[in-house]
Amino acid sequence: MPVELYLDLHSQPCRSVFIFAKINQIPFQYKAVDLAAGENHAEEFGKVSQIRKVPVLKDGDFILTESVAILQYLARKHGTPHHWYPADNLEKCARVDEFLSWQHTNIRTNGSKVFWFRGVLPVVTGAPVPKEKMDAAVEDLNLSLKIFEDKFLQNRPFVTGDQISLADLVGIVEIMQPVATGLDVFEGRPVLSAWRDRVKKEIGLEVFDEAHKVIMNVDSLPQIFENKGLPEFLKMKIQKMFN
Repeated sequence: MPVELYLDLHSQPCRSVFIFAKINQIPFQYKAVDLAAGENHAEEFGKVSQIRKVPVLKDGDFILTESVAILQYLARKHGTPHHWYPADNLEKCARVDEFLSWQHTNIRTNGSKVFWFRGVLPVVTGAPVPKEKMDAAVEDLNLSLKIFEDKFLQNRPFVTGDQISLADLVGIVEIMQPVATGLDVFEGRPVLSAWRDRVKKEIGLEVFDEAHKVIMNVDSLPQIFENKGLPEFLKMKIQKMFN
């Protein structure tokens, strides 16, 4: 039986799970969860996941949350090529784990903040984010990208060497989040640009574009919120960002 994947492709972690399942030909049922409409806070979704976040994997009676855990579960269960999560090579596997641990509070945090500041908050508040907050967010993102280049990539084609891994997959979907708002983070970064091109080639342009179609249409956000209103959880998140 195919696994069930509860996803919203506006979400970076959901895109990584979607891409990984697609390119490794892992059978799955796509269960759409509309975050903008607050469907993750609905009673029905709460029966699937108590933490009310996506992605969620349901494999029979087994339910798993957290994208990294889901990716590792799929890799192990379906015996995907070892380069994705090289458990047969202690050091390479540790490099993947190191990046996955680091990125969550660095590239993900800073890229998400820039996405919200540039692509979401001006839409829902009707006003641009104060310049000092925007500049600080972009500066933090730039620092994370520099660390990614200098520490995790260095002169290698991919994070672990000559082959793509989960680290590269998670990295690219996170970096594409601020790109969706029109911020070209690859400009003036030849190392990062070359890495992006290699990752996209390994994933396949068709699957890559399919996964990013929704997020790259960020101009549709005003219509989304106009039609669906602003969920309470989103109002609270906006208030927290400005405190």
